[in-house]
Amino acid sequence: MEESAGDWGIIGHGWAVRLLQQALARGHLSHAYLLVGPPRVGKTTLALALARAINCTGEAAPCGECRSCRLIAAGRHPDVRVVEGGEARAIHIDQVRELQRQVLLSPVEARRRVVILTDFQGATPEAANCLLKTLEEPPAGVVLILTATSEARLLPTIVSRCQPVSLRPPAAEAIARGLQAQCGVDAERAAAIARLASGRVGWAVEAARGGALLGQREEQLRRLSEVLAADTLGRLRLARDLSGDAEALPGLLDLWLGWWRDVLLWRAGCRQWICNVDQEAALERAAREYDVAQVLASVRALGEARRRLELNANPRLTLEVLFLELGCELPALTGQAWAGALGAGR
Repeated sequence: MEESAGDWGIIGHGWAVRLLQQALARGHLSHAYLLVGPPRVGKTTLALALARAINCTGEAAPCGECRSCRLIAAGRHPDVRVVEGGEARAIHIDQVRELQRQVLLSPVEARRRVVILTDFQGATPEAANCLLKTLEEPPAGVVLILTATSEARLLPTIVSRCQPVSLRPPAAEAIARGLQAQCGVDAERAAAIARLASGRVGWAVEAARGGALLGQREEQLRRLSEVLAADTLGRLRLARDLSGDAEALPGLLDLWLGWWRDVLLWRAGCRQWICNVDQEAALERAAREYDVAQVLASVRALGEARRRLELNANPRLTLEVLFLELGCELPALTGQAWAGALGAGR
């Protein structure tokens, strides 16, 4: 279904907006929501839009113009708190205890206090257990919104006490329409950025607004070329160098995973489905250089490395193992293993 003007300015997730709109209209708003989806798919953007809709004083919530909407958009509303997590900056128990003290107070000027905890899958066990007490006995007039990349990385007791909303990567066409409407880019550029985004709405919006993401992406793909061209010692050196920025690794590996899947699509003659549309020459060379087994092995290795990082494995050791496998054919790939390799990129 296409996005409409009533979708809170959210690109690609109109169904989720309508779900929340219905809850607001019927007075059935949950005390806690869990927004789940891959990085940069739009979880925090939707959470902030919900905070504005809850506390908007305009006629069509969220209007974006009232005092409440403007303060939330600027990150200065006294009753809306955002606690940021991440791969390299886990939410700690002290942060949870502080927000627990805050939510016991009456709102300063809003209808409800809203607390947004991002990337909560990386929170420390102590922080997660501490928050559980608030979820079990939620204070009146408070809405908690958690975001996470996976329910599997959260305590089952936390998941069971939240209303889940799973955000899937939108189609490139939906992202392109949103970029044209919100960022003022022409149809051709919007379509190209949407394909490169691979469902990452936040990435697409930032790239369309002239951020440094496109240049960073080119640098990350250049790094992949360096790894593939290096000998064993060179690959280990690159693993050491790249492991220093742990927070950037998930995005890096996702980009490389998408590149290898495009190589597989190129070999299969499905070039119309590739995402890295600006890499056709490199994809064609790789499709000639690597056979199907090598491509599948690389996809599987990247998926496994991504999984290990989510489990807080040592970044350098994870990259060392990965870099020694990229572009290499692993022995005795069974049909089941091949299917697993393909599934690693989903």
